[in-house]
Amino acid sequence: MTVARGLVRSAVKRLPMHLVWPDGSVEGDTNGPGLRLIRPEAFFTRLGRQGLIGFGEGWMVGDWDSDDLVGVLRVMVDHIEELVPRPLRNLRRLYDRGQPREEVAADAEVSQENVHRHYDLSNDLFALFLDESMMYSAAWFDPQRPEEPLVDAQHRKIDGILDLAGVRAGQHVLEIGTGWGEAAIRAARRGARVTTLTLSVEQAELARARAERAGVSDRITIDVRDYREAAGSYDAVISIEMIEAVGERFWPEYFRTVDRLLVPGGRFGLQSITMPHHRLEATKSSYTWIHKYVFPGGLIPSLEAVDETLARHTTMQVVERRSIGLDYAETLRRWRATFLAREEEVRALGFDETFVRMWDFYLAYSEAGFASHYLDDYQLGIARR
Repeated sequence: MTVARGLVRSAVKRLPMHLVWPDGSVEGDTNGPGLRLIRPEAFFTRLGRQGLIGFGEGWMVGDWDSDDLVGVLRVMVDHIEELVPRPLRNLRRLYDRGQPREEVAADAEVSQENVHRHYDLSNDLFALFLDESMMYSAAWFDPQRPEEPLVDAQHRKIDGILDLAGVRAGQHVLEIGTGWGEAAIRAARRGARVTTLTLSVEQAELARARAERAGVSDRITIDVRDYREAAGSYDAVISIEMIEAVGERFWPEYFRTVDRLLVPGGRFGLQSITMPHHRLEATKSSYTWIHKYVFPGGLIPSLEAVDETLARHTTMQVVERRSIGLDYAETLRRWRATFLAREEEVRALGFDETFVRMWDFYLAYSEAGFASHYLDDYQLGIARR
């Protein structure tokens, strides 16, 4: 606890933020966002024992608070390399034991359990803060329309992926990762037949209902199936922010599966969250707050990792790419604002105060990551070499 207290007090002297103690005294730069301590001893104990996992848990249980949570988290992300002095970084191994073996993406059963823990929380929960497209991934905004409805930006994102994959009428399209069906519906409206795969039973049920309401259920087949079990041949493959759940060990198999299923001349439209390659190498074995509470078993790739995996294990390569990372920051800002505005409805679904604060932290943490360019999001057009 003493070390953690010293690190925090040292950090606020160097960073553009400030610390507010329970007695009202302030340390640090008052022009920056403030971290308000509610229970200092509990906060520093958690931080000392579990590092950044303890930092997030402290927020969840109310050990600390802030009027600008995104601002505090963005300062931390912007200065991630200097938060802990280099001589103390080796202490990380004392609390970072790596991801639990039972959560690391492996066979289909483990992958399905990881998906279940997040996506099967409640369709009604996601419907409270997502727009009517029910897309749970980065939107792509028109810079000329600052107040553009989120649903329009989500449809632009889907169209961007379909265009990169060359989806058109008469084709048979495979989607890896159904979500709640909007991308499959939009592909079907182009006149394509779509087979879409998911590991979430709840998502599959709602996606089938949405396809029926959209009048395209005759052109969409929704299978609860692991991507490794896919068979047949397809004119195009699309996958939107699903690769993050695959795990580094299975990136080769993921891309080989797409390579195997694509007809000659077929294309793959992939949307993926990315991180700088040096950060991937430094953190890929770490167990984080996000792993523990939101996305068990996940790993965000880098563009270099995608290129290298394609080159070593497939006949494919990236031929087009666009970044929509800052669009994801705006997407998350809107999701969080809606989530907090509908907090009472979230509670009415049976979720408690700790859960509400957990999701507030998750959405704010993610927004800060994209706004600071620590994370990015790319749409990739992939074709055979």
